[in-house]
Amino acid sequence: MLSDILTSSSMPISYLDPSNPEFPDPNSASQSMDGLLAIGGNLHTQTLLTAYRKGIFPWYGKEDPLLWWSPPERCILRPHNIHISRSLKRDIRRNRYSITSDSVFNKIVQECSRDGNRKIKGSWITPDMEEAYCRLHVAGAAHSIEVWLNGELIGGLYGVAIGGIFCGESMFSSVPNASKVALIALCEGLKKVGFSLIDCQLVTPHLESLGAKPISRSDFLNILGVQRYRNIDWPNFDDNDIFAKVCDRAILGRQ
Repeated sequence: MLSDILTSSSMPISYLDPSNPEFPDPNSASQSMDGLLAIGGNLHTQTLLTAYRKGIFPWYGKEDPLLWWSPPERCILRPHNIHISRSLKRDIRRNRYSITSDSVFNKIVQECSRDGNRKIKGSWITPDMEEAYCRLHVAGAAHSIEVWLNGELIGGLYGVAIGGIFCGESMFSSVPNASKVALIALCEGLKKVGFSLIDCQLVTPHLESLGAKPISRSDFLNILGVQRYRNIDWPNFDDNDIFAKVCDRAILGRQ
C-alpha cells in the first residue's frame, strides 16, 4: 500500500517527528492520493485530539507506518438527515432492540477490529489503534453506541467527539441491520443535544444510502473551524427516550 502511494505522489509528503509531531496544513494534502497528508508521528491522546481538531485522521494498513489523511472530499451526515428504509423500519418494529452508550467501549473497538468487512476493505484496526482509542475513551473524547437484543451485544459503533462534530471511526454488526440501528440511535442522541454533523470520513454507497453526502475539504474545514470550539455534553443514551424515538420514526414513517 505505502509504496504504491509514494510512487504515485505528485506532492511532497510530510514526515512527522515521533516524539513531537506537528501537522501541516490539511489543505496541503494530496489530491491524487485521496488526501494523504503525513507519515509518522504517534497515537498519543493529545496527538489524536490535535489531528481531529484540524480535520485529520489516521488510517493505515497492517504493514504500513502511521499514515494521516485529509481527503479532498469529505463524507458527512447531518443527524436530522438519517434515512431509514422501509425494510429497516419493519425490522425495528419486529425486534425490541436496546441501546446503550459507553457501557462496553473496549468491546466495541475489538469487535470492529474483527469485523470481516473491515478486513476486506483493507482498513485494519491494529492493536496500537485499539489501545489509542481506548485511551481517548478514558480521556472522555471517544464514545461508543451499543445495540443489544435479548441481552446480547449484536452491533455498535465508536468515534470521537470534537465540539459539535462526531467523527465516526468504525461500526460492526453480528446480525443484519444492527450497525444501522446504532447509527440511527446515534443521530437521535446527537440531535437531542445539538451536534451539527457526523464526520463519516470517506464516501461510500452504503453511507450515502443512509443519508450521508460528500462535501469539499474546504467546506468541511470551515464547518470544523466553528464547531470544534463548542462545548456539548455527550447525550444520555441509557434512558428509554432514545430507543422510543427510534421506534417512533419506524412506526410513523418519518425520515
